[in-house]
Amino acid sequence: MSRRGRLWLFLAGAAVVAALFTAACFDLPSFGGDRHPYGDRAVRAALRHHTSNAIASVNFDQRALDTLGEETILFSAVLGAVVLLRQTADERRCAPAPAASRPRVRRFALLMLPVALVVGLYVVAHGQLSPGGGFQGGVATATALHLLYLAADYRALERVRPLGPYEVGEAVGEATYLITGVAAVLAGAAFLANVLPYGTFATLSSGGTVPLLNAAVGMEVACGVVVLLAQFLDQAAEIEGAEDSGSDGNGPEGNGPQGASGRERA
Repeated sequence: MSRRGRLWLFLAGAAVVAALFTAACFDLPSFGGDRHPYGDRAVRAALRHHTSNAIASVNFDQRALDTLGEETILFSAVLGAVVLLRQTADERRCAPAPAASRPRVRRFALLMLPVALVVGLYVVAHGQLSPGGGFQGGVATATALHLLYLAADYRALERVRPLGPYEVGEAVGEATYLITGVAAVLAGAAFLANVLPYGTFATLSSGGTVPLLNAAVGMEVACGVVVLLAQFLDQAAEIEGAEDSGSDGNGPEGNGPQGASGRERA
């Protein structure tokens, strides 16, 4: 297709989207009014399914299919990064030189690592009860692990971050979400319908499938962020291209900014 043809195709699609968006806006309640039908219905549905966090009810119950799409976007982005940043034939892996952190940074990172890890897991576990959930808690959990990079060095991070289990964990989180939806179909309901017992309101076991889907998202996001950051950190700290392998003091054996010791903190 020619450039002009692609432009006209885009303009036609944009015109259709603009028309639908405009029509939808005219049917919205007035700004500042006291009529909020979607919010009222979402809250009633959340209470009916014993989910005290209405936002979690929307994400993992009322519009769980939308959340599946969001989770799949992250899964695809991580997969794309792994493929694009993989080690190629003209690259080699060098051992990163140790780089000592400043004492204050080291103490602060060591102090905050367990705190951040517990907070991340807490946010995931209580997603159906209080603000937060799998996306927020997953990012916090993955960030907590990388505080070890500040507290020690890259080699210490690698010892607690073997990529194999995290890659499996990301796939398991994505698969668990899909399997939960298929299980609802096998139970005679719609895909991703809330078919489990709702439990006691405001407890960890409340919400039916909401805590299960929330935990699946938390696992997928935490593992996905760890794998994603690992690809960029590997490029900065370990992967050497052919152009970096000279003997002019800037290669992996030198002390210049392009060497392993200089690039580890990049």
